[in-house]
Amino acid sequence: MNILKHYRKIWAIEHAQSLLGWDMEVNMPKMGITERSVAKGELSVLAQSLILDPKFLGLVEKASALETLNDYEKGVIRVLQREIKIAKAFPPEFVRELSEVRSKATMAWTEAKEKDNFGKFEPWLDKIIELSKKAAEYLGYDEYPYDALLDLYEEGLRTKDLEPIFEKLEKDLKPILEQILEAGKIPNEHPLEREKYEIKAMEEVNLRILELLGYPLGVKGRLDVSPHPFTSGFGINDVRVTTRYEGFDFRRTLLAVVHEFGHALYELQVDERLMFSPIAGGVSLGIHESQSRFWENIIGRSKEFAELIYPLLKEKLPFVRNYTTEDLYAYLNMVRPDYIRVEADEVTYNMHILLRYKLEKLMINEEVKARELPELWNDELERLLGIRPKNYKEGILQDIHWAHATVGYFPTYSLGTLLAAQIKNYILKDIPDFYEKIITGEFAPIREWLKQKVHRYGSVYSPKELLEKSFGEGITPEYFIKYIKEKYLG
Repeated sequence: MNILKHYRKIWAIEHAQSLLGWDMEVNMPKMGITERSVAKGELSVLAQSLILDPKFLGLVEKASALETLNDYEKGVIRVLQREIKIAKAFPPEFVRELSEVRSKATMAWTEAKEKDNFGKFEPWLDKIIELSKKAAEYLGYDEYPYDALLDLYEEGLRTKDLEPIFEKLEKDLKPILEQILEAGKIPNEHPLEREKYEIKAMEEVNLRILELLGYPLGVKGRLDVSPHPFTSGFGINDVRVTTRYEGFDFRRTLLAVVHEFGHALYELQVDERLMFSPIAGGVSLGIHESQSRFWENIIGRSKEFAELIYPLLKEKLPFVRNYTTEDLYAYLNMVRPDYIRVEADEVTYNMHILLRYKLEKLMINEEVKARELPELWNDELERLLGIRPKNYKEGILQDIHWAHATVGYFPTYSLGTLLAAQIKNYILKDIPDFYEKIITGEFAPIREWLKQKVHRYGSVYSPKELLEKSFGEGITPEYFIKYIKEKYLG
């Protein structure tokens, strides 16, 4: 297929870009940003020129008119048409500037967070806002500029789709949270949070847990350390995860590893026949997040998982011997309003996304500047959860996403969280002994079920088409609300 032959060059550049990005956050010395930002910028422009090659455009246009395409071929054309639309929309100088600003903003954010100094990141955030607004104008939209950015991360997603979902989440979750806190049956703190661990020992725990879940360490994957945990997929046979270690409150790094495993598994289980093609990866960030949240929340926070890993924790972290499996389960499922999104419990997590969603709309649809955002952030968190950050680290500097210029990304976290609860409902019908398999560490049937329902398709189908094909319905908050009520109030 001539289209795929040409696309392989584009894929190769994206492969290199991913590796450069991973290295930038894991290994690269700080001063390396000067050359790295230029290299990534030039590679971005080169990839754009290959996508817009007239011969390639002609091949895609000709293929799109054929009525004999199978689902795989239709998927290739759909994804390429999206990539071409984006490439056509952005002038080369914009692509180069955006890439360079992302690289430099990432390093500025890292330093700003380390020193709790928003001023070091503020000018870069202003550039990100400006470039994001430009991107929306280049892409075009029907109703709100923000819609153009949402579509970049979740194909077909619009503000009008999100509003009813977020309205229901805020309306239903606030009283649930109040009931949980008033009842006092679910702990809002635990002595295990204050137990200090040796980083080497915790690394061994994380590696063992990854092996237990079925992550092919050393064969197709590896675990590294970064300021913000993430997953990087360079292909179906090379998908890497990172975590971070603070030296206390071990659930932070443990749950981060389980979360990132979910992302990695998705990429690893794409049908190998899709390799090197534009559909050889997860279809959207919302679907992707559903996989990580499924492993983190539905499996990682379950009683059965606590029982499974308890012996390992006692072996590697001696202080765990002073606690029971019931303590461990309670520790993993504490509920309290907290400042940090990635450490938020299941009940309050979506409030953190609501906050970011509101601020992103203000950034893109209105005239909000970076200097106003810390106070707006603090006000909104206080409104939603009744707490106010004491510093920038607890507030606006906690996430790396805006440094990456991924404005429009955050709502997909809520979509994935909701879908994870739906998947729990679906998998229990097909694997009724789902929780028994967790307690015995029998994860192969769970991995295979996810592969057949979601992973193997890569991006063959759009997000909405995939959900309809595999589950017969789209994302809805009802399953999640029911799950939270049963687990924390039932």
